[in-house]
Amino acid sequence: MLDQLKDQPADKILSLMAAFRADPRDGKIDLGVGVYKDPEGRTPVMRAVREAEKRIWEQETTKTYTALAGDPAFSDAMVALVLGDAVPRSRVAAVATPGGTGAVRQGFELIRMMNPDAVVWVPEPTWPNHLSILKHLGMTVKGYRYFDEDTLGVDAEGMLADLAGAKAGDAVLLHGCCHNPSGSDPEAGTWEKVAGLLRERGALPFVDLAYQGFGDGLEADARATRALAAGGECLIAASCSKNFGIYRERTGVLMAVSGDDAVATLAQANLAYLNRQNFSFPPDHGARVVTTVLGDAGLRADWEAELEEIRAGMIGLRQQLAAELRRLTNSDRFDFMLSHKGMFSRLGASPEQVEWMRAEHGIYMVGDSRINVAGLNARTVPVLAKAMVEVGL
Repeated sequence: MLDQLKDQPADKILSLMAAFRADPRDGKIDLGVGVYKDPEGRTPVMRAVREAEKRIWEQETTKTYTALAGDPAFSDAMVALVLGDAVPRSRVAAVATPGGTGAVRQGFELIRMMNPDAVVWVPEPTWPNHLSILKHLGMTVKGYRYFDEDTLGVDAEGMLADLAGAKAGDAVLLHGCCHNPSGSDPEAGTWEKVAGLLRERGALPFVDLAYQGFGDGLEADARATRALAAGGECLIAASCSKNFGIYRERTGVLMAVSGDDAVATLAQANLAYLNRQNFSFPPDHGARVVTTVLGDAGLRADWEAELEEIRAGMIGLRQQLAAELRRLTNSDRFDFMLSHKGMFSRLGASPEQVEWMRAEHGIYMVGDSRINVAGLNARTVPVLAKAMVEVGL
Protein backbone atom coordinates (compact mmCIF):
# COMPACT_ATOMS: atom_id res chain seq x y z
CA MET A 1 0.00 0.00 0.00
CA LEU A 2 2.83 2.42 0.67
CA ASP A 3 3.55 2.63 -3.04
CA GLN A 4 0.14 4.28 -3.47
CA LEU A 5 1.29 7.37 -1.61
CA LYS A 6 1.90 10.56 -3.54
CA ASP A 7 4.78 12.99 -3.21
CA GLN A 8 3.90 15.97 -1.05
CA PRO A 9 5.02 19.52 -1.82
CA ALA A 10 8.24 20.42 -0.05
CA ASP A 11 8.01 22.96 2.75
CA LYS A 12 9.63 26.10 1.37
CA ILE A 13 11.24 27.20 4.61
CA LEU A 14 12.63 23.74 5.36
CA SER A 15 13.98 23.57 1.82
CA LEU A 16 15.58 26.98 2.31
CA MET A 17 17.26 25.74 5.50
CA ALA A 18 18.68 22.76 3.64
CA ALA A 19 20.02 24.98 0.85
CA PHE A 20 21.64 27.29 3.39
CA ARG A 21 23.39 24.40 5.13
CA ALA A 22 24.69 23.12 1.78
CA ASP A 23 26.10 26.53 0.77
CA PRO A 24 29.90 26.43 1.31
CA ARG A 25 30.35 30.23 1.44
CA ASP A 26 31.69 31.60 4.73
CA GLY A 27 29.78 34.87 4.56
CA LYS A 28 26.31 33.42 3.95
CA ILE A 29 23.43 34.94 5.95
CA ASP A 30 20.36 33.02 7.12
CA LEU A 31 17.31 35.31 7.25
CA GLY A 32 14.83 32.55 6.46
CA VAL A 33 14.04 30.36 9.44
CA GLY A 34 11.88 32.03 12.10
CA VAL A 35 14.13 31.48 15.09
CA TYR A 36 15.60 34.18 17.31
CA LYS A 37 19.39 34.50 17.18
CA ASP A 38 21.69 36.60 19.32
CA PRO A 39 24.52 38.72 17.80
CA GLU A 40 26.75 35.61 17.75
CA GLY A 41 24.18 33.66 15.75
CA ARG A 42 23.13 31.43 18.64
CA THR A 43 19.63 30.67 19.90
CA PRO A 44 20.39 30.77 23.62
CA VAL A 45 18.62 29.14 26.53
CA MET A 46 17.11 32.00 28.52
CA ARG A 47 18.48 32.52 32.02
CA ALA A 48 15.17 31.96 33.80
CA VAL A 49 14.46 28.85 31.71
CA ARG A 50 17.82 27.35 32.64
CA GLU A 51 17.18 28.00 36.33
CA ALA A 52 13.65 26.59 36.11
CA GLU A 53 14.95 23.41 34.47
CA LYS A 54 17.49 23.03 37.24
CA ARG A 55 14.77 23.29 39.88
CA ILE A 56 12.54 20.82 38.04
CA TRP A 57 15.42 18.35 37.76
CA GLU A 58 16.08 18.62 41.49
CA GLN A 59 12.44 18.42 42.60
CA GLU A 60 10.61 16.26 40.06
CA THR A 61 9.82 12.78 41.38
CA THR A 62 7.79 11.26 38.53
CA LYS A 63 7.36 11.25 34.79
CA THR A 64 3.81 9.92 34.81
CA TYR A 65 1.06 11.53 32.75
CA THR A 66 -0.49 14.77 33.90
CA ALA A 67 -3.97 15.05 32.35
CA LEU A 68 -5.50 15.11 28.88
CA ALA A 69 -5.61 18.89 29.07
CA GLY A 70 -2.11 19.08 30.54
CA ASP A 71 -1.15 20.47 33.94
CA PRO A 72 -3.95 22.86 35.08
CA ALA A 73 -1.32 25.18 36.56
CA PHE A 74 0.13 25.72 33.06
CA SER A 75 -3.26 26.65 31.63
CA ASP A 76 -3.88 29.03 34.54
CA ALA A 77 -0.49 30.70 34.05
CA MET A 78 -0.92 31.10 30.30
CA VAL A 79 -4.50 32.37 30.52
CA ALA A 80 -3.30 35.00 32.98
CA LEU A 81 -0.35 35.95 30.74
CA VAL A 82 -2.42 36.26 27.59
CA LEU A 83 -5.78 37.49 28.85
CA GLY A 84 -5.02 39.21 32.15
CA ASP A 85 -8.35 40.22 33.65
CA ALA A 86 -10.08 40.73 30.29
CA VAL A 87 -12.49 37.84 30.97
CA PRO A 88 -13.25 35.72 34.06
CA ARG A 89 -11.09 32.60 34.27
CA SER A 90 -14.21 30.46 34.61
CA ARG A 91 -15.22 31.38 31.07
CA VAL A 92 -11.97 30.16 29.50
CA ALA A 93 -11.41 26.53 28.52
CA ALA A 94 -7.75 25.68 27.90
CA VAL A 95 -5.56 22.71 26.98
CA ALA A 96 -1.83 22.26 26.54
CA THR A 97 -0.72 21.35 23.01
CA PRO A 98 2.48 20.34 21.20
CA GLY A 99 3.59 23.86 20.37
CA GLY A 100 1.65 26.74 18.87
CA THR A 101 1.21 24.68 15.71
CA GLY A 102 -0.56 22.00 17.71
CA ALA A 103 -2.85 24.65 19.16
CA VAL A 104 -3.63 25.99 15.69
CA ARG A 105 -4.43 22.50 14.43
CA GLN A 106 -6.68 21.76 17.41
CA GLY A 107 -8.42 25.11 16.95
CA PHE A 108 -9.21 24.40 13.32
CA GLU A 109 -10.51 20.96 14.24
CA LEU A 110 -12.71 22.47 16.96
CA ILE A 111 -14.17 24.90 14.41
CA ARG A 112 -14.94 21.98 12.11
CA MET A 113 -16.65 20.14 14.98
CA MET A 114 -18.79 23.21 15.75
CA ASN A 115 -19.69 23.92 12.13
CA PRO A 116 -18.55 21.55 9.34
CA ASP A 117 -19.60 24.19 6.80
CA ALA A 118 -17.63 27.03 8.39
CA VAL A 119 -15.58 29.27 6.13
CA VAL A 120 -12.22 30.10 7.67
CA TRP A 121 -11.12 33.60 6.65
CA VAL A 122 -7.34 34.04 6.55
CA PRO A 123 -5.22 37.15 5.98
CA GLU A 124 -3.36 37.52 2.70
CA PRO A 125 -0.58 36.72 3.30
CA THR A 126 -0.41 34.43 6.31
CA TRP A 127 1.93 31.80 7.75
CA PRO A 128 1.99 29.06 5.05
CA ASN A 129 1.33 26.30 7.57
CA HIS A 130 -2.09 27.81 8.34
CA LEU A 131 -3.12 27.13 4.75
CA SER A 132 -1.45 23.73 4.66
CA ILE A 133 -3.31 22.52 7.76
CA LEU A 134 -6.64 23.87 6.54
CA LYS A 135 -6.17 22.14 3.19
CA HIS A 136 -5.26 18.88 4.91
CA LEU A 137 -8.43 19.12 7.04
CA GLY A 138 -10.52 19.80 3.95
CA MET A 139 -11.91 23.07 5.31
CA THR A 140 -13.23 25.93 3.23
CA VAL A 141 -10.85 28.89 3.15
CA LYS A 142 -11.37 32.44 2.00
CA GLY A 143 -8.72 35.16 1.99
CA TYR A 144 -9.14 38.73 3.14
CA ARG A 145 -6.96 41.67 2.19
CA TYR A 146 -4.35 42.45 4.81
CA PHE A 147 -0.96 43.58 3.47
CA ASP A 148 -0.62 46.47 1.04
CA GLU A 149 2.21 45.67 -1.37
CA ASP A 150 2.60 49.35 -2.25
CA THR A 151 2.87 50.83 1.25
CA LEU A 152 4.24 47.61 2.84
CA GLY A 153 1.78 48.21 5.67
CA VAL A 154 -1.69 47.00 6.65
CA ASP A 155 -4.51 47.54 4.15
CA ALA A 156 -7.03 48.46 6.86
CA GLU A 157 -9.79 49.51 4.48
CA GLY A 158 -9.48 46.35 2.40
CA MET A 159 -9.34 44.19 5.52
CA LEU A 160 -12.56 45.65 6.95
CA ALA A 161 -14.34 45.59 3.61
CA ASP A 162 -13.56 41.91 3.04
CA LEU A 163 -14.40 40.83 6.59
CA ALA A 164 -17.80 42.46 6.22
CA GLY A 165 -18.57 39.41 4.08
CA ALA A 166 -18.05 36.98 6.97
CA LYS A 167 -21.20 35.18 8.10
CA ALA A 168 -22.42 33.81 11.40
CA GLY A 169 -20.70 30.47 11.96
CA ASP A 170 -17.57 31.47 10.04
CA ALA A 171 -14.18 31.83 11.73
CA VAL A 172 -11.65 34.61 11.13
CA LEU A 173 -7.97 33.90 11.66
CA LEU A 174 -6.05 36.86 13.07
CA HIS A 175 -2.41 37.31 14.07
CA GLY A 176 -2.48 38.76 17.58
CA CYS A 177 0.76 40.69 17.08
CA CYS A 178 3.94 40.62 14.98
CA HIS A 179 2.20 39.42 11.82
CA ASN A 180 4.02 36.61 10.04
CA PRO A 181 5.27 37.11 7.33
CA SER A 182 4.87 40.88 6.96
CA GLY A 183 5.70 42.23 10.43
CA SER A 184 2.92 44.78 9.91
CA ASP A 185 0.18 45.02 12.56
CA PRO A 186 -3.13 46.94 12.51
CA GLU A 187 -3.36 50.13 14.54
CA ALA A 188 -5.44 50.13 17.72
CA GLY A 189 -8.36 51.82 16.00
CA THR A 190 -8.42 49.17 13.28
CA TRP A 191 -8.40 46.39 15.87
CA GLU A 192 -11.42 48.00 17.55
CA LYS A 193 -13.27 48.10 14.24
CA VAL A 194 -12.38 44.46 13.50
CA ALA A 195 -13.63 43.34 16.91
CA GLY A 196 -16.89 45.24 16.49
CA LEU A 197 -17.39 43.97 12.94
CA LEU A 198 -16.91 40.32 13.92
CA ARG A 199 -19.34 40.69 16.83
CA GLU A 200 -21.86 42.24 14.46
CA ARG A 201 -21.41 39.49 11.86
CA GLY A 202 -21.45 36.65 14.39
CA ALA A 203 -18.09 35.34 13.16
CA LEU A 204 -15.68 33.65 15.56
CA PRO A 205 -12.25 35.29 16.01
CA PHE A 206 -9.36 32.82 16.09
CA VAL A 207 -6.18 34.52 17.27
CA ASP A 208 -2.76 33.03 16.58
CA LEU A 209 -0.51 34.61 19.23
CA ALA A 210 2.99 33.30 18.54
CA TYR A 211 5.15 36.31 19.43
CA GLN A 212 3.80 37.96 22.59
CA GLY A 213 6.57 40.15 23.97
CA PHE A 214 8.47 40.53 20.68
CA GLY A 215 6.52 43.54 19.36
CA ASP A 216 5.65 46.37 21.75
CA GLY A 217 6.01 44.40 25.00
CA LEU A 218 4.14 41.66 26.89
CA GLU A 219 1.10 43.71 27.85
CA ALA A 220 0.86 45.79 24.67
CA ASP A 221 1.14 42.70 22.46
CA ALA A 222 -1.88 41.15 24.22
CA ARG A 223 -4.22 44.14 23.88
CA ALA A 224 -5.82 43.14 20.59
CA THR A 225 -6.36 39.56 21.78
CA ARG A 226 -7.91 40.78 25.03
CA ALA A 227 -10.22 43.15 23.20
CA LEU A 228 -11.44 40.35 20.95
CA ALA A 229 -11.90 37.97 23.89
CA ALA A 230 -13.78 40.55 25.95
CA GLY A 231 -16.29 40.93 23.13
CA GLY A 232 -17.60 37.36 23.29
CA GLU A 233 -16.55 33.94 22.04
CA CYS A 234 -12.98 33.62 20.80
CA LEU A 235 -10.30 31.00 20.18
CA ILE A 236 -6.64 31.71 20.99
CA ALA A 237 -3.62 29.61 20.03
CA ALA A 238 -0.60 30.76 22.05
CA SER A 239 2.99 29.60 21.64
CA CYS A 240 5.86 29.62 24.13
CA SER A 241 8.51 28.82 21.52
CA LYS A 242 9.68 32.36 20.87
CA ASN A 243 9.11 34.32 24.06
CA PHE A 244 10.53 31.55 26.26
CA GLY A 245 13.02 30.30 23.66
CA ILE A 246 11.90 26.69 24.11
CA TYR A 247 11.37 25.82 20.45
CA ARG A 248 12.20 22.13 20.71
CA GLU A 249 10.04 21.56 23.81
CA ARG A 250 6.86 22.11 21.72
CA THR A 251 4.90 24.10 24.27
CA GLY A 252 1.61 25.72 23.37
CA VAL A 253 -1.92 26.23 24.62
CA LEU A 254 -5.33 26.49 22.98
CA MET A 255 -7.93 28.64 24.75
CA ALA A 256 -11.65 28.85 24.04
CA VAL A 257 -13.32 31.92 25.53
CA SER A 258 -17.04 31.34 26.07
CA GLY A 259 -20.02 33.53 26.90
CA ASP A 260 -20.77 31.77 30.19
CA ASP A 261 -19.37 29.18 32.58
CA ALA A 262 -21.58 26.32 31.36
CA VAL A 263 -20.46 26.69 27.75
CA ALA A 264 -16.85 26.90 28.94
CA THR A 265 -17.28 23.55 30.70
CA LEU A 266 -18.65 22.04 27.49
CA ALA A 267 -15.75 23.52 25.50
CA GLN A 268 -13.23 22.15 28.01
CA ALA A 269 -14.57 18.63 27.55
CA ASN A 270 -14.37 18.93 23.78
CA LEU A 271 -10.82 20.28 23.87
CA ALA A 272 -9.77 17.34 26.06
CA TYR A 273 -11.51 15.00 23.61
CA LEU A 274 -9.52 16.46 20.71
CA ASN A 275 -6.26 16.03 22.61
CA ARG A 276 -7.15 12.38 23.20
CA GLN A 277 -7.84 11.75 19.52
CA ASN A 278 -4.69 13.41 18.22
CA PHE A 279 -1.90 12.76 20.72
CA SER A 280 -3.55 11.83 24.03
CA PHE A 281 -1.52 13.51 26.80
CA PRO A 282 0.39 16.65 25.77
CA PRO A 283 4.12 17.07 26.45
CA ASP A 284 4.83 18.47 29.89
CA HIS A 285 8.46 19.52 30.28
CA GLY A 286 8.20 22.86 28.49
CA ALA A 287 4.85 23.56 30.13
CA ARG A 288 6.37 22.89 33.54
CA VAL A 289 9.27 25.23 32.76
CA VAL A 290 6.86 28.01 31.77
CA THR A 291 4.72 27.42 34.86
CA THR A 292 7.81 27.55 37.08
CA VAL A 293 9.03 30.79 35.54
CA LEU A 294 5.66 32.53 35.64
CA GLY A 295 4.95 31.31 39.18
CA ASP A 296 8.15 32.63 40.76
CA ALA A 297 8.53 36.39 41.15
CA GLY A 298 12.31 36.36 40.76
CA LEU A 299 12.37 34.08 37.73
CA ARG A 300 9.55 35.98 36.09
CA ALA A 301 11.31 39.31 36.57
CA ASP A 302 14.51 37.91 35.05
CA TRP A 303 12.57 36.37 32.14
CA GLU A 304 10.78 39.63 31.43
CA ALA A 305 14.08 41.52 31.55
CA GLU A 306 15.76 39.15 29.09
CA LEU A 307 12.70 39.18 26.83
CA GLU A 308 12.87 42.97 26.78
CA GLU A 309 16.57 42.78 25.89
CA ILE A 310 15.68 40.54 22.94
CA ARG A 311 12.88 42.87 21.81
CA ALA A 312 15.10 45.94 22.09
CA GLY A 313 17.85 44.19 20.14
CA MET A 314 15.52 43.53 17.21
CA ILE A 315 14.34 47.14 17.24
CA GLY A 316 17.96 48.24 17.17
CA LEU A 317 18.64 46.06 14.12
CA ARG A 318 15.64 47.57 12.32
CA GLN A 319 16.91 51.05 13.10
CA GLN A 320 20.43 50.20 11.93
CA LEU A 321 19.15 48.70 8.66
CA ALA A 322 16.85 51.66 7.93
CA ALA A 323 19.67 54.12 8.69
CA GLU A 324 22.12 52.26 6.44
CA LEU A 325 19.60 52.22 3.61
CA ARG A 326 18.96 55.94 4.05
CA ARG A 327 22.72 56.51 3.84
CA LEU A 328 23.09 54.44 0.67
CA THR A 329 20.02 55.79 -1.14
CA ASN A 330 19.58 59.27 0.32
CA SER A 331 15.91 58.25 0.64
CA ASP A 332 13.53 57.31 3.46
CA ARG A 333 11.63 54.78 1.35
CA PHE A 334 12.78 51.91 3.56
CA ASP A 335 11.59 53.48 6.79
CA PHE A 336 8.49 51.26 6.61
CA MET A 337 10.58 48.65 8.42
CA LEU A 338 10.61 50.84 11.52
CA SER A 339 6.84 50.41 11.88
CA HIS A 340 6.99 46.63 11.57
CA LYS A 341 6.83 44.52 14.72
CA GLY A 342 8.67 41.45 15.93
CA MET A 343 11.02 39.17 14.05
CA PHE A 344 9.81 39.63 10.50
CA SER A 345 9.64 42.21 7.76
CA ARG A 346 8.58 41.80 4.17
CA LEU A 347 10.87 43.82 1.91
CA GLY A 348 8.74 44.00 -1.22
CA ALA A 349 11.30 42.20 -3.40
CA SER A 350 10.27 39.96 -6.28
CA PRO A 351 11.19 36.25 -6.25
CA GLU A 352 13.82 37.03 -8.91
CA GLN A 353 15.38 39.71 -6.72
CA VAL A 354 15.35 37.35 -3.75
CA GLU A 355 17.13 34.71 -5.81
CA TRP A 356 19.72 37.25 -7.02
CA MET A 357 20.59 38.23 -3.44
CA ARG A 358 21.00 34.56 -2.57
CA ALA A 359 23.16 33.80 -5.60
CA GLU A 360 25.34 36.92 -5.45
CA HIS A 361 25.59 37.60 -1.73
CA GLY A 362 24.61 34.36 0.02
CA ILE A 363 21.60 36.06 1.64
CA TYR A 364 18.84 33.55 2.26
CA MET A 365 15.26 34.73 2.72
CA VAL A 366 11.84 33.31 1.90
CA GLY A 367 10.73 33.81 -1.72
CA ASP A 368 8.13 36.42 -0.77
CA SER A 369 11.04 38.52 0.64
CA ARG A 370 10.23 37.89 4.29
CA ILE A 371 13.35 38.34 6.39
CA ASN A 372 13.99 37.30 9.98
CA VAL A 373 15.38 40.53 11.43
CA ALA A 374 16.83 38.55 14.35
CA GLY A 375 19.06 36.72 11.86
CA LEU A 376 21.02 39.95 11.34
CA ASN A 377 23.81 41.48 13.40
CA ALA A 378 25.88 44.66 13.26
CA ARG A 379 28.25 43.09 10.71
CA THR A 380 25.63 41.71 8.34
CA VAL A 381 23.23 44.68 8.27
CA PRO A 382 25.45 46.62 5.80
CA VAL A 383 25.75 43.50 3.62
CA LEU A 384 21.97 43.18 3.34
CA ALA A 385 21.52 46.92 2.75
CA LYS A 386 24.10 46.92 -0.05
CA ALA A 387 22.44 43.90 -1.71
CA MET A 388 18.99 45.50 -1.49
CA VAL A 389 20.24 48.62 -3.22
CA GLU A 390 22.18 46.69 -5.87
CA VAL A 391 19.15 44.55 -6.74
CA GLY A 392 17.06 47.63 -7.32
CA LEU A 393 14.74 47.81 -4.34
